[in-house]
Formats: sequence, C-alpha cells, structure tokens
Amino acid sequence: THIPIPPEVRALYMTSWVAGTPTLRSSLINFAVDSEINSIVIDIKDYTGKVAFETKDELIHEMGSEEKRIPDIAVFIRSLHRQGFYVIGRISVFQDPHATRRKPELAVASSGGGVWKDRKGLSFIDPGAREYWDYIVQIARASEEVGFDEINFDYIRYPSDGALSLARYPYTKEREKAAVLEEFFKYIDSALSDLPIPISADVFGLTTWAEDDLGIGQVLERTAPYFDYVAPMVYPSHYDSGFQ
Repeated sequence: THIPIPPEVRALYMTSWVAGTPTLRSSLINFAVDSEINSIVIDIKDYTGKVAFETKDELIHEMGSEEKRIPDIAVFIRSLHRQGFYVIGRISVFQDPHATRRKPELAVASSGGGVWKDRKGLSFIDPGAREYWDYIVQIARASEEVGFDEINFDYIRYPSDGALSLARYPYTKEREKAAVLEEFFKYIDSALSDLPIPISADVFGLTTWAEDDLGIGQVLERTAPYFDYVAPMVYPSHYDSGFQ
C-alpha cells in the first residue's frame, strides 16, 4: 500500500546505512514525530552504486549491486506509513562506481584510457548507454514493490567537475547532451507509467535561470514534462560570488 503525497512535503533524509540501523533511525523518527516533518527520504541507490536492499530482480542481481543495508525495508516502510510518513526513495542514477566496475564499456571514459573519474574519484555511466536505462527502471519497480510512495531520481546528468576535458562518451558521442537526457526522461516516464506512485527529478537550481544546459545536459523545459515533480537543488556552492 501507499499513502498520498502531502500538500507540502517537509522531509528528513536518511542514508541507507542509517535507515538500516534501528538505533539510529529510531532517534530520527522520534525527532520527526515531534516536528513538522511529514516525509522521509531514503537512499535506494547512493553514490556507491549499491542497492540498499534485496530485490530478487534478475537484472539487478546480474549487476551484483544488492547490498542488504536495510534488510527489513518493507517492514520499516510499513511502520513509517502507520505513523503517517510519506516515504520517498532516492536513486542516484548516472553516478555509479559499482556499475562502471562491472561494465566499464558503459562508463564515461578517459582520453588517456580507462574509466574517467571526477574530482572525488567517482565514476559515471555514459547517459547515452540505453542498456543501463533498463537497470534503472527495474530498481524503480522493485522500490515501488517494497512500499516506497515516490521514486526520486538524482544525478540525472553528465559529470560537472574534475578533468572534464579528458572525459569521453562512447554512447553519447557527438550528440547534444540535453537531447540524450531528454530521451532518457521519456523512456523512464513511459516505462514507469503504470506505477501507482509519482516520480520526481533532482536538477541543479541553476536550471531555473540558465538558458543553456550548464554543460551537464540539464534543461528544465526538457525535464519537467516527464516527471510529476522537479526539485531544483539550490546549493550556495553552485553560485559564484556576485551572482545575480
């Protein structure tokens, strides 16, 4: 079962490790109960590329990404529902070091050879790799099945930092980045159209101002039509000194 989205989402975020640790998550839930918080965001797949619970899905199993960080995920979500919390599952999409190790041919490559990495040492899947899209769809489906009320897609973009001049895209090639991402958004929208829950997208806050794709393929007008909700992330670090 699912609960409907609140008129206003006021959410608390949990990493998958916190959500899988009863002592840690209990203190946060107790805090949330005594506050105006009405929603909980939990990592389904984080920056490591690991899926936080066992899905029993063949494609996900083949990727070897399941790590039972939240072994009682369905029970935990039901308990949150009983307390009236709307539960959002976050999927970090194209930032995926695990998948790039398993299938380096799908990764953003380095002109010097091997898999390209950003300034934090993290690797990305080339957003043009359609084979990977089905994997993301199956993670979303498995997440709805265990009770998540919304699937939130993050890192739906090309790399934004590091030695970008060395990055090579074996599937995108010379195509427009924004066009490739829009194809992905259309695919996600269509493939998950039968789910009884909304899907949402995280984008850079600058998409509400910029007239280009910021070099990462994100254009608000080419994103919004394919999601129920879009969340522009307004981080102070994204704005240069004197920005107007």
